[in-house]
This record gives sequence, C-alpha cells and structure tokens, in this order.
Amino acid sequence: MTNQNVGWGLLDGLKVVEFAQVVAGPLAGGLLADHGATVIHVEPPGKGDPARTMGPAKDGVHLWWKVSGRNKRSVSIDLRRPEGQELAHQLVAWADVVVTGLRANTLSRWRIDWETLHAINPSLIMLQISGYGATSSLADAPGLGKVGEARSGVVHLTGDEDGRPLHTGFSHGDSVAGLMGSFAITAALYRRAHDAEFKGEWIDLALFEPLFRLIEWQVIVNDQLGLIPSRRGNRLAVAPAAVVNSFQSSDGVWITVTSATPRSVSNVEKLLDLQAPGPDDDLEEHASEIDERLRIWISKRPAEECLATMADLEVIASPILNVADIMVDQTYAEREDIVTVDDRELGPVRMQAALPHATNYPGQIWRTGTALGSDNRTVLVDWLGLDADAVEALAKDQII
Repeated sequence: MTNQNVGWGLLDGLKVVEFAQVVAGPLAGGLLADHGATVIHVEPPGKGDPARTMGPAKDGVHLWWKVSGRNKRSVSIDLRRPEGQELAHQLVAWADVVVTGLRANTLSRWRIDWETLHAINPSLIMLQISGYGATSSLADAPGLGKVGEARSGVVHLTGDEDGRPLHTGFSHGDSVAGLMGSFAITAALYRRAHDAEFKGEWIDLALFEPLFRLIEWQVIVNDQLGLIPSRRGNRLAVAPAAVVNSFQSSDGVWITVTSATPRSVSNVEKLLDLQAPGPDDDLEEHASEIDERLRIWISKRPAEECLATMADLEVIASPILNVADIMVDQTYAEREDIVTVDDRELGPVRMQAALPHATNYPGQIWRTGTALGSDNRTVLVDWLGLDADAVEALAKDQII
C-alpha cells in the first residue's frame, strides 16, 4: 500500500468530512477518496457506522466495510453532545467539502445543517443526501435507497411483462445517489476554482432524483404522448424493433444479445437468415420472431460456439457474468479493474480498483476500512492542532 501522506490522484489536497452512514453519502466520499482526497468519516463512538456490521463476515470480520470504508480516516465523535458538535465545527472549518446523509431535523438538532456550517466556512461545499430532499414536505421523513428506487420510475419498468416490479439485487438507488453526489461535488469545485466570488454551495439531493434523471425518455413520452411505459422483461419499451434479451446455451450458459441501431438488428437477422421487415410489417411481431428464433438457435449450441459465431457477424452479445466469472475474466484483468490490498485482519484481499482509470494522476487503494476511531489522534491533534491532553480527556468522557 502507498503511504497516504504522499500526494497522489486527481483530488490530492481536497479535504472532505463525512457526517453520513451506510451507503449513499459514504460512497460519494469514497469515490473522492479513491482519487486522492483526504476523507474523514465521522462515526458515533462505540458501535460506529452500521455498515461496519452489515453483510457477510469471515472469522467475525465483516467484509463489506473493508470496501465501503476504504481510503478514509475514521474519527469517532458523539454529535449528540455539544462538545462533539464543537469538534465537528472545527473539522468543517478545516474542510473543503462536507457530505451528510441525515434527516433535516437531525442536522439542525446537531448543529451541522447548511446554515450553521456555511457561517463557519463560507466557501464550504456541502452535499446533503436525504430520502425526499430538504425542500419537500417530507424533509424529515425517513428514506432508504429502495424507496428512492420505487419513486424514481425505474422499478416500475423492471420485470417481466406479466410479473411484479423488481428492484435490482444491490443498493441501486443509494449507489447512484453517491455517484451523482460525487459528480455534483466536483462540479462545485470547478466553479470554486473559476469564480473569485465563490460563496460556497449547498447540493440538496433526494435519493430518488439520480435514477429519475437517468430514465430520461419516460417523462417526455408521457408529456407528449400520454403514454405510461410498461414492463417488457429484457426488451425495451420504446424500441419495438430492437433485440434485447438473455438466452441459455446448450451447455447452460446465459447469454445477453442486444441491439440499438438498424445495423445491429440487421446483423442478428443475418445470423438467423431472416429478411428485414418491410414498411408495412409489424415491428413488434418481427421482434418477437427474432427473439424466438434466437432462443432456439442459441439453445442448440454451446456458449463458446454461439459467441464466436456472433462475434464474426458483429452481433453484440456477452455471457452473463457472476462475480466468480469476473474474478478470472480476461478483460477485467487487462483493465486492472481488480486490485489486491493488504488488510490488517484478513491479509491480502481483492476488491474493485479506483475507477474510472486516470492516466496522469491515477487513483489507488491505500487502505481497507479501518478500525473505529483509529485516526482520532492524527486528525484532532496533528491536523486540527488540539492539545493532546484535551483529546485524551474527550476520549475518557466518551465524546470521541
């Protein structure tokens, strides 16, 4: 592992404080940390972030935390107590960016709301992620990622035509909120760098909004045509001529075949020796015929033969990879998308690399998720300049 005190990455020198737990906010900060930002993850003393004990464990060591907490400093502060809030304010004065994932009334009660923090640090950039956004009548209502997914329009469109709506099998809403949040932070940093009169920025992000942004066409289609797109399985609701589905080969491998342009559809038609539809033909019927013919064609052949033949004809296809497949996949290896990191408890562990790849200032993984409060002294004494004896007293009083 690289020494974190040595500058590296596109965001070297950026100082971030997280008052956020579990997925969305910490992922936003984690993406920044992967590219060189110094990120301080503030947790309550005792148990810390609930993410520390989520998911599978090996020999009592929880694995998800090793990734979600990577590249960060852990500082334990009791934000419910005035003394802890004063420490938080000193961190905010030091920071460039604050990330929060708490309800509006909690932020106000703990004195880490935008108005308070902006007064402390007028150039501060604050990302505030919540279930329903700070300006809605539900600002103080609890909200989790799956509720955000449900509200976004994505889940309504996902699933079989005659089946129930389906969520994806991971923290989709939270993760996309973290991704959009980190984008918004870097956009604000650009503005700060180019505006001499920059007065800080408050980014107010509801959990449903990032996925809602990504459904693009649904809103304008409903506005202009009055249509409500419905579930179509793997097919696309607004591309009736397209080929999009998964099919099982004779040796049991699932393969996705997809198309989005007339040429890509034409390549599938060549594979199946089908004629392109005429101007008066039913595109839905033609697509259904392609789908059934393709299902039969793939079911009679092993996956390797299917994929090789489709590659020769430039039919766009891929085996559906599980994580074990990914771990040995040639393209992932060529891209160096999986790295090995030393962990104090588990030894060498493998996880995703710092993505996306940057050429001149690459990101890196310099530590896995660390022990609760392991950076209290480094941050409070060495960085903020607090008296060591005073910090010791705070620890004895369980404020940190």
